[in-house]
Amino acid sequence: MTDAASAATTTEARASAAAVDPVRLDRRVPPLGGFTLTYLRIELTRKLRNKRTLIFTLIFPVMMFLIIGYPLRDTPLTGTAIADGGPSVAAFIMVSMAMYGAMMSATQTGASVAVERAQGWSRQLRLTPLNPLVNVVIKMIAGMLLGLVAVVATYLVGAISGIQLTPVQWIATGLVGWLLASAVFTTLGLMVGYLVPGENAAQVTSLAIVLLAFIGGLFYPVSSMPDFMQTIAAFTPVYGISELARAPLTGDGFDLGALVNALVWFAVFLVGTVVFFRPDTKRV
Repeated sequence: MTDAASAATTTEARASAAAVDPVRLDRRVPPLGGFTLTYLRIELTRKLRNKRTLIFTLIFPVMMFLIIGYPLRDTPLTGTAIADGGPSVAAFIMVSMAMYGAMMSATQTGASVAVERAQGWSRQLRLTPLNPLVNVVIKMIAGMLLGLVAVVATYLVGAISGIQLTPVQWIATGLVGWLLASAVFTTLGLMVGYLVPGENAAQVTSLAIVLLAFIGGLFYPVSSMPDFMQTIAAFTPVYGISELARAPLTGDGFDLGALVNALVWFAVFLVGTVVFFRPDTKRV
């Protein structure tokens, strides 16, 4: 009887403890879904340690400017709304190369999610309280910051090389090109990263950027293309960004069509990212 009573007492105590302190299977969501500056710093540091990213983001745009643009630093940019004394052809190439670096860094950062998915890192993150959407936002911010590094590096080399621009032209071309190129092409990289498996995502995005840059008139004025190519260029995601970023150089007024082009492509890539992102978060 004593043993039975003791067992009953123990059972009652355990039941009371369970009632007082039940096991919680749900996870407490941290503030801002887990967004922290520390996590952002780690993500950005990872990108800066990637040699391939640094080559395409920093070294390649600067080298292309020095090879193509620097010899034309004294050649005036013709066919613009600015009279004599305007920017040189080298300035045009400098802005284009800075945008190219921002585009490459943005897409490579976004496409890195494909590698993380293949390595199981995305699945590991889903076991933490981190909101999956916050993880995407952090990658977008890291891609934009890396794009800013590309723009600053290219502009710094351009300034040292003797590029002459007004303060407004320096700030306007760099800021517009960086913001639009980073936003649009980070979402493109993320969309491809959730759609294409493994290392193939980086290869797909790199090839897409090169083709879009040539077709969209990033490296040369769209007006120099044949008529049918000008029509095609106007529908590429590079067209709106490059036209808006280089407007302070050419003296062209605000182009509403170019802005619509950039915003539409941003929306398309963002919707595509969300569509392919949702099935990925459902896998355990």
